[in-house]
Amino acid sequence: MSLLVVGLSHRSAPVSVLERASLNADAQIKLLQDTVAAEPATEAAVLATCNRIELYADVDKFHAGVAELSTLLAQHSGVGLEELTPYLYVHYEDRAVHHLFSVACGLDSMVVGEGQILGQIKDSLARAQELHSAGRLLNDLFQQALRVGKRAHSETGIDRAGQSLVTFGLEQLARGGDVQQWARGKKALVIGAGSMSSLAAATLARAGVTEIVVANRTFDRAERLAQILMEGDDTDVAARAVPMESVPAELTRADVTVSCTGATGLVLTAESVAEAIEGRTPPSAVTGEDGPTAPGGDSARTAGAQRSGPSGTSLGSEDGCPLELSSVQGTAGFSVLGEAAVAGMAAAELEQHAAWVDKGTVGGAQRAAGGSARPGTAGTLDPAADTEAIAALAATVATVGRIPERRRPEPVEEPQRPEPVLFLLDLAMPRDIDAAVHRLAGVRLVDIESLAEASAGAPMAADVDQVRRIVSDEVAAFGAALRAAHITPTVVALRTMAADVVAGEIARLDGRLPGLDDKHRAEITQTVRRVVDKLLHAPTVRVKQLAAEPGGAGYADALRTLFDLDPETVAAVSRAEDSTTEKDRGPA
Repeated sequence: MSLLVVGLSHRSAPVSVLERASLNADAQIKLLQDTVAAEPATEAAVLATCNRIELYADVDKFHAGVAELSTLLAQHSGVGLEELTPYLYVHYEDRAVHHLFSVACGLDSMVVGEGQILGQIKDSLARAQELHSAGRLLNDLFQQALRVGKRAHSETGIDRAGQSLVTFGLEQLARGGDVQQWARGKKALVIGAGSMSSLAAATLARAGVTEIVVANRTFDRAERLAQILMEGDDTDVAARAVPMESVPAELTRADVTVSCTGATGLVLTAESVAEAIEGRTPPSAVTGEDGPTAPGGDSARTAGAQRSGPSGTSLGSEDGCPLELSSVQGTAGFSVLGEAAVAGMAAAELEQHAAWVDKGTVGGAQRAAGGSARPGTAGTLDPAADTEAIAALAATVATVGRIPERRRPEPVEEPQRPEPVLFLLDLAMPRDIDAAVHRLAGVRLVDIESLAEASAGAPMAADVDQVRRIVSDEVAAFGAALRAAHITPTVVALRTMAADVVAGEIARLDGRLPGLDDKHRAEITQTVRRVVDKLLHAPTVRVKQLAAEPGGAGYADALRTLFDLDPETVAAVSRAEDSTTEKDRGPA
């Protein structure tokens, strides 16, 4: 049997795919049940968080296991296999162990070093144990992952690099400023009463908000969380619970809202948020007599207007021009007959355009009148000057085949958005808050997608390297222990066979020497056992050492072959050990 993990995370898939593939509690249970019922898998565990969905299994066939686990993930997530496959990753044996240990340490989290993942791994193991889908391998693996994660946080400064997703989200709402200063005096609405929402409520309380309203579908849980917040020794916050039906009304009073529920649909639509901030949003633009004015006044309003050629003639209507001029007329600072017009033009088109300019279709009248102007001005054009520029670009065509774009349009200044009056943090997957809220003036929304973008460039602490070394050491130790454990049933079966041989020979001796007294019989029995133990000691110790090394799995087979051990005897020892381990195993 071998460990296999198939999954997708924020590192492999866009948030939109993760959102669609998310699994609720019932779907996770059904996935576990179907996985252990499948032929290649004997054990299974699901790790599902805001930004990852992973299926772990003990399989006896790699390729069949990958195919089966991928298909099951697609079936239960509702995303088609063909669409899901490009975003899936697969880890096998030691690489699978390394992946889970890295996840447990927070190295694979959206916020590097965050510790919430340990609780999610613990919940994943507890669910698999409750459903009896986790056997010896996954129990040992997940429990060791928890120990490795705790070791990383206790022995290194990874906590300095990592923070909870909640804290990171609040920092993004505050635009990187001091969260306590930003939150002080605000009123907060927390939607949901699970672990993430509870953490958000506690974090907001410590940050200095004056009031926290908790809304949850189960009102008792909302009341319990509000009571805990009120009784906290390190905070002085007013907290109360409301039913979910009161969310629209509470949203009109809130300054900051955090939502993390298990809902499959939207909890807050763009329309409901717009209604909640109605009357609180400052004007987003200055309105003039002719309508909204963009930054820069009248000149900005006419920047994209079609330029006029000589005598007020529109350049876009010039007869015989081989170009589609409408695409370049909004480019500031250029003559349409200049470089901007021919950027990216193929050689054949360039020649046509050069011929058109040279004929003076536009500038002939001006040349005749002796007029000239610098390219890019609103006056008359000088085709000769433009022809020289085109000729220079034509030399480039001969080398690279196409004209590179040598100038870019000047950036257009975006209208400044008003300061937010409502801050929204969506930590749910799938999302609770409509993504269209991003477009509402007066609202700042931070969700899993924007957190993923913000975390991509976040600096990592130097302690991360130390954590990686811990992970590598622990992976090697776990692999050695796993391989050594794999040969233990064979060694036990060998020693059991040797003991049976000794017992048989002593019984035969009793038949041949019926007058042998107990003292001598005991001495002879002990002597024979010592001989057998000494003969078996060196090879059994050595075979355990060899089996613990990479590639040592074949030593168990060799031992069974050399001593002609009954495979069923070995299997019986394994079952007995698994049964004992299950009884002795405490809570995760």
